[in-house]
Amino acid sequence: MRILLTLLVLPVLPVPTLTAQSPVLPHGLVENWPQLPKGWNFGEVSGVDVDRHDNVWVFHRGPRPVMKFDKNGKLLEAWNEVPVKSSHGIRVDPAGNVWLADVEGHSIMQFNPEGRLTRIFANAGKSPGDNESMYAFNRPTGLAFHPNGDFFVSDGYVNSRIVRFGKDGMYIKHWGKKGKLDGEFDLVHDVAIDSRGRVYVADRSNDRVQIFDADGNFLGKWTEIGQPWGLYYAGREDAIYMADGRNNRVVKLNLDGQILGTLGGFGKMPGKFDFAHNLSVDSSGAIYVAEIKNWRVQKFAIVR
Repeated sequence: MRILLTLLVLPVLPVPTLTAQSPVLPHGLVENWPQLPKGWNFGEVSGVDVDRHDNVWVFHRGPRPVMKFDKNGKLLEAWNEVPVKSSHGIRVDPAGNVWLADVEGHSIMQFNPEGRLTRIFANAGKSPGDNESMYAFNRPTGLAFHPNGDFFVSDGYVNSRIVRFGKDGMYIKHWGKKGKLDGEFDLVHDVAIDSRGRVYVADRSNDRVQIFDADGNFLGKWTEIGQPWGLYYAGREDAIYMADGRNNRVVKLNLDGQILGTLGGFGKMPGKFDFAHNLSVDSSGAIYVAEIKNWRVQKFAIVR
């Protein structure tokens, strides 16, 4: 396998393929996490994130689509009135605002911590935008925050691009289109940004992660690591966690693209995955995984 680079930013190193011999992450399932009230259920769980207090935010396709839990799984709040057509990605910014990607509503929405809509990026009527739209999308999937406060949207199933906005919400630029060449995408399914401001794009249907600087200049790509559906940068570990939807695994990678460990496998029982879609990591290193087909979010804590 090769990592192809145009700039000497990421070192050229061999990247191990995702095999049964990959190290196993030192995590164990936290049983009965979370605790839902009697008669409540998740729908398809598409997104999960952890805020600065290690509270866990879950975004799903059912009643009360946004729920907040503490790290022990206690329900803290649930939002009834969320104007989304179909949930996808969720991220909490450093100020505690909750951002949602409405994949069928072609929109990105910002809510304050109390659940009030404060900003929306969409066409009137939530109609889809094209690849040149500045403030509208076509089946967007997620977003990530740059250290300088800018945010980047993965847009998505149709437009196949990354869109950069300033912290004031003003459009800055976008890059990408349908294709298989470097800098092109097939299905842009998620985006993550490391502490240096490098942008990691889950190019799902092309089976690769592509890496860029904040201006969209191509830096490199990781292949043969699985199929990236969700990406999460864990700053305390300076590592990328990936939801490998094809293989129903969590994959941990260093910033050279080397596999540090894997977790999970296909199944319906607790501890297994069916459509591992998105993930997040808290300050203790615990991993939260959102699943589409199993209608749940699971927590895996480090076994001491």
